[in-house]
Amino acid sequence: MQVIATVLGIPPDDGDRFRVWVHDMLEVAPTDVNVAIATLLDFSGYLQEHVERRRVEPSDDIVTFLLGAEFEGRPLTDPEIFGGCLLLLVAGIDTMWSAIGATLWHLASHPEQRKRLRDEPDLWPTAIEEFLRAFSPVTMAREVTQDTELGGCPMKAGDPLLLPFPAANRDPDAFDHPDEVILDRALNRHFAIGVGIHRCLGSNLARMELDTAVRRFLDRIPDSTLADAEAVMWSVGQVRGPRVLPLDFGT
Repeated sequence: MQVIATVLGIPPDDGDRFRVWVHDMLEVAPTDVNVAIATLLDFSGYLQEHVERRRVEPSDDIVTFLLGAEFEGRPLTDPEIFGGCLLLLVAGIDTMWSAIGATLWHLASHPEQRKRLRDEPDLWPTAIEEFLRAFSPVTMAREVTQDTELGGCPMKAGDPLLLPFPAANRDPDAFDHPDEVILDRALNRHFAIGVGIHRCLGSNLARMELDTAVRRFLDRIPDSTLADAEAVMWSVGQVRGPRVLPLDFGT
């Protein structure tokens, strides 16, 4: 949350409001249109105040950058600025706390891997890619463009479609032992952060956040274990990660 607050130039003290918006937008709104509308209106009002403030008091942040940006020779419209900030809010917060949480969940039950990461620091770059592959938090939405059939499932033009990156990243035709977390996996062309022209613009920031958070956690709490495996609760919707993760920090 602090990273996105810094990027947008908003006060870090407003972090709790952003956490509520992200939760409502991604986990509640898909099944409650009233929550969806209320959340968008609330965030829109907050952001509009911030945009107007930056028109008068520019700073070194994304909102100021967007206010001065052009597309095809014209300034960005307010809806375009709002859309860019909304994307940062949704794509930059829930995805990362989900990836970090899933990684800590895994390491809590794999002491041998925690030890390898402590003893073999050169493993970190490949380990981060493997955590992204194994615990991809994102499922993208698309629309069917023409009538077709895939795997015996008929689909019609205009149908909404979810593309679960986690499923692609566990494809046995693409990965050896796909359900295992292999810290030194050499060949790892995963889809956790998209591919091609749809590759996530924040992919390198995401790697940095995951690397920093997990390293710092293991440095300070090297022997955490699951306090109650049955109590772990996972999110629902397009972004998957643990929402309740009881850990025992040891002594």
